[in-house]
Amino acid sequence: MGIFIDPPTWPGHGRLWSHLISDTSYEELHDFAARLGIPRRAFERDHYDVIAERFDSAVAAGAVRVESREIVRLLTEAGLRQRKVSRLAP
Repeated sequence: MGIFIDPPTWPGHGRLWSHLISDTSYEELHDFAARLGIPRRAFERDHYDVIAERFDSAVAAGAVRVESREIVRLLTEAGLRQRKVSRLAP
């Protein structure tokens, strides 16, 4: 049980990003992110998007490095996975 982060390999807005998650609760995740100074606006459904420059500080603060495929598995097993809702009209 804890906080997990994948390597910063996800491109977006000219940067590389990691996903920061909790397999315990969103409260634990929000608290951890706040301690690192990660803004709440970086939270998306069930994870925080974290810039590559903050990866090492997240690991130093206690986040466990896992491969990207583990992020979805951990969230799903914890019952915390929130899928993106399609906004297409029928």
